Amino acid sequence: MSPHRPWRVCGAAMTGKASMPSRYSAMLSRMVPNLPSRASASQPPNGDTRNHLHAAGHVCVLKDAFMYESPAEVANLTSTEKFDAALAIHLYKGGRLLQGSRIPFGIIFGGTDVNEDIKCKEKCQVMGAVLEEARFAVAFSAEMKELAAAQWPDARKKIYVQSQGIKTSPSATFDWYRFLQNAGIPADTASLHLFLLVCGLRRVKDPLYLVEVFSDWHRKDPSVHLGIIGPAVDPVFTSEVKEKVKRFPGVHVLQELPQEELHAAVSRCCALVNSSISEGMSAAILEAMDLDIPVLARNIPGNAAIIKHKETGLLFSTPQEFVVLSKSLLNDPILEKEMTTRAKEYVRKHHSWEGERKSYQQLVLRLQ
Repeated sequence: MSPHRPWRVCGAAMTGKASMPSRYSAMLSRMVPNLPSRASASQPPNGDTRNHLHAAGHVCVLKDAFMYESPAEVANLTSTEKFDAALAIHLYKGGRLLQGSRIPFGIIFGGTDVNEDIKCKEKCQVMGAVLEEARFAVAFSAEMKELAAAQWPDARKKIYVQSQGIKTSPSATFDWYRFLQNAGIPADTASLHLFLLVCGLRRVKDPLYLVEVFSDWHRKDPSVHLGIIGPAVDPVFTSEVKEKVKRFPGVHVLQELPQEELHAAVSRCCALVNSSISEGMSAAILEAMDLDIPVLARNIPGNAAIIKHKETGLLFSTPQEFVVLSKSLLNDPILEKEMTTRAKEYVRKHHSWEGERKSYQQLVLRLQ
């Protein structure tokens, strides 16, 4: 395969990952294998990986991993479509479908693979076998790489650290008042304090974690509201969330928005909230930082890797601590300004979109 000839890459999104239903949700849950000259690739939690490969002259086709049940089906796809290589997201959900692949492939860790699936002996064995076959693997942080390398030491040299690159693009025509009206939230923005929890609705994101304490706070202070927004990754769980939220005033499940409108909504909210049980690297958090919006996140390794408490955001370990920290944020505009300034600088320095593009364009050459 000539490095000068564009490949055909198949990108498979093998996970329902979603941060802001923009980069990490929709694109991450729709991918398979496919590269420029003819390869296959699965994008990182968003559509940017495909864009990065397209910019280098490759053709990247994204497929939803959930459409395929076995490696044989994906092998048939890559053969029929004449893909040159593949990129899969999530070592287990995406990677297992590339076992024994006839074409070279790379892996992008999703987060739950090395944080949660690694605890299951059967999944761990499958992931180890996939990692052995992969030309390279991408971890979003050094901490994530160390988790994987501790389990599969022979793969350490093929695991590269590339943090997620961030680029936000808030819609200039977004109607904030209509958005609030549709959600049943009082549009008196002079007193409104809307906290947005952005995530794909699935259990690992634990969107119900703060519902009860937040509603209690809302009863005492009607100006505070919590909006839960994101794609219905797990339809059954989504129904549970909607039913429970009905019983708690001040908490709302909001209609999913296109990426640019979501960025606009986040830029108008009081704070971005993350209550996940496990995270690889939350794009929603990084995007909020880039938009100068304070972040309150559950104190788990994936979040603590990108947030320094009271410097670039606030980390909480219990629902009650979340409320205490939220109140302190509302009452201390100086703290808010200092944190958002440092957070934006952190994203600019460590999560360059251009840097991410260069890295993936170089990594894909390893699939020749």
